[in-house]
Amino acid sequence: MRNSTLWEKFRHVINEIHLYAGLISGIIVVAVCLSGTIYVYNSEIRESASPELYSVEESGTRMSAESLKNKLESEFQSNVVGVNWNNEPDQSVQFTLKEEGEKGRGTTYFVNPYTGEVLGDSGVKTSAAEFMGYMFSLHRWLMLDRIETPMLESMSNRDLGRLINGIATLLFTLGVLTGIVIWFPKKVKNWRQGLKVKWNANWKRVNHDLHNTLAFYSLIFLLLMGVTGPFWSFSWYREGWQKTWDTYQEPGQRNESNEKKEEPVLSSGEFKTLDEIIAATDKTLSYDGIYRISLPEKTSEPVSISKYRTGFFARSGSDQLKINGATLEVMEANLFSDLPFRQQVGRSVKSLHTGEIFGQFTKFIWFLACLVATSLPITGTLIWLNKKKKKSKKKGKVTKTVLESA
Repeated sequence: MRNSTLWEKFRHVINEIHLYAGLISGIIVVAVCLSGTIYVYNSEIRESASPELYSVEESGTRMSAESLKNKLESEFQSNVVGVNWNNEPDQSVQFTLKEEGEKGRGTTYFVNPYTGEVLGDSGVKTSAAEFMGYMFSLHRWLMLDRIETPMLESMSNRDLGRLINGIATLLFTLGVLTGIVIWFPKKVKNWRQGLKVKWNANWKRVNHDLHNTLAFYSLIFLLLMGVTGPFWSFSWYREGWQKTWDTYQEPGQRNESNEKKEEPVLSSGEFKTLDEIIAATDKTLSYDGIYRISLPEKTSEPVSISKYRTGFFARSGSDQLKINGATLEVMEANLFSDLPFRQQVGRSVKSLHTGEIFGQFTKFIWFLACLVATSLPITGTLIWLNKKKKKSKKKGKVTKTVLESA
């Protein structure tokens, strides 16, 4: 009996924490999770809305990467500094060009690999890109970054949005953890009730079952989204994450490391073509994927290449190479699979948060989990309101009975 009473008291405390964590963060969580649900398919939405930039008709043989590079440099009188290359027959490729002495990242052009035709550039603002920009702003800063007038003297609007978002995410995670305790029924024999929705019941019971059941089935994914979210809100949380997963570097160490990498000793000789560089990459990284190639300003510096896997179950995490552009020698190879498990987890914080950890397969699961997360504050608030209404009715009946007996 005593143990039962202690358990009831513990459940009551957990229930109160769960309730107020949800009520305080509810509106923010709905906004963040709804925008997150949409942003899961950011790339797909942008590509679907602007097929003229991303899709091409397969016609004959694709031009070589080097010939496309030469054509663009001649046409724009600029240097190609970056290439996004893929081997998909119905997709465009991207080249980034900069003029001599130009600052910034340059301009990225979408190119038809069969004809060399420029389909558009990164400077064009499409309606889909603008909409997804709003979704990103809502998800990260609650769109406070769009307000020009500072709301507080102590911090920028963007920092304020980041702070509110981070607090709401921590409360959401607390709500998920306390929800695990609340999900367990008072009687063990009734545990199956938490796994299904009683659709033939009244709407209050259906709403209650939806809150409990959907949260249970999406529990792991909600936790992953919750524990990774504050990474972009709090520096202390980001540093703690990196130290936990062995990816932290002191700022000074990071700079020293970069300085060492900026002093490679390369063999002299004529710079190889882009196609030869891609072929050299494939000898080390033989899987199908997308190449992101950064070409150096000086031939004395190495070519930097990141390669990403493609496919429905494609694992996230790029493999990175530094190749001598004159000899095609691999000077440095940082392969994701070579990292210890802790560092793999630590470096996957973004893909764990967005659902890209195993390609389209996990993106779809995260999409569904985000929908559930969006619904939880709504169904939870309805449960609370129904309980309040029920208590007030009981209180009214008791008062009426007392008055009648008097």
